Amino acid sequence: MSVEKQIKAKSGWGMLAAVSIALIAIIAVFVGSIVGMASTPENETNPLLVILLVASIILFVVWFVPVCGFFALQPGQARVCILFGDYKGTVRDEGFLWANPFYSRSMGTNSAAEDAVASAVSKSGLSLSKSIETAAKAASGLSTKVSIRARTLNGEVLKVNDKVGNPIEIANVVVWHVEDTAKALFDVDNYEQFVATQAETALRHVASVYAYDHMEDTSDSSSSITLRSNIEEVSEALRRELSQRLAPAGVAVDDARLTHLAYAPEIAQAMLRRQQAEAVIAARKKIVEGAVSMVEMAVDELSRGGQISLDEERKAQMASNLMVVLCGESEAKPIVNTGSLY
Repeated sequence: MSVEKQIKAKSGWGMLAAVSIALIAIIAVFVGSIVGMASTPENETNPLLVILLVASIILFVVWFVPVCGFFALQPGQARVCILFGDYKGTVRDEGFLWANPFYSRSMGTNSAAEDAVASAVSKSGLSLSKSIETAAKAASGLSTKVSIRARTLNGEVLKVNDKVGNPIEIANVVVWHVEDTAKALFDVDNYEQFVATQAETALRHVASVYAYDHMEDTSDSSSSITLRSNIEEVSEALRRELSQRLAPAGVAVDDARLTHLAYAPEIAQAMLRRQQAEAVIAARKKIVEGAVSMVEMAVDELSRGGQISLDEERKAQMASNLMVVLCGESEAKPIVNTGSLY
């Protein structure tokens, strides 16, 4: 695996002054030799002036070589220096710089770009300008300038199966940056495409490890992690897995979050009814617990003073009536008995 090594580039302003002075000198020699040859008699030839003229022309052509070594780096950019296929190092200094003019400015074509060209040509729906643009992008290849700023990858909504096999829709967002430029350019074909592919793969794997909610998890629901209830834990698991998958490409994951989570449309209505049923059962349980405690309190209060004595049958009848009143959904309409209780 490749390892990034940092190198320093020279300041471009000093080299700019040097090449400017050299250009002035070359022009002065060229003009001087022309003027000297013009002032020489026709039947005489000065070999020195001819040599100076030829030398100035050659130097003027060679002068363009160091000019190709100028480049500028903005904050958050780096340049990978490759000399005839040999990796020399990475420049991370910002500003106007100069380096060996024979350093490559692109990585050449790659298989991913060639596939893009083939796809552009095969799809008749693409316009001619779009096909030319795609082909030009493939021909230029990857640039040796790499952005080391933080980037955001918004994943598409995927349909996957959770831990118990329920189809769900899920999507994520990943914040990442290039940490090792050598690995990003040399160890993978196209690091941006690699990040997108691994982000989708990691999301599918994490979604299959956890259940959507507690009611679908057949294990201990009180301690299990679910996609809906434990967003922080699931996001951290996704970030850890992405870090492991993207480490060979020199990419560091700053954050990974779920942006969309829902049941698939084919089971959404059924799961909604199930959730409603669970809510109704929980509410009924709470009502019954409260009604039982109120009935016990009422019977104890009536029997505490000793003024009202109720046998077991009357206690059962009172408890039944109170439970009906407290647990009923509609308002109770009592019937007053004006006769004997017996």
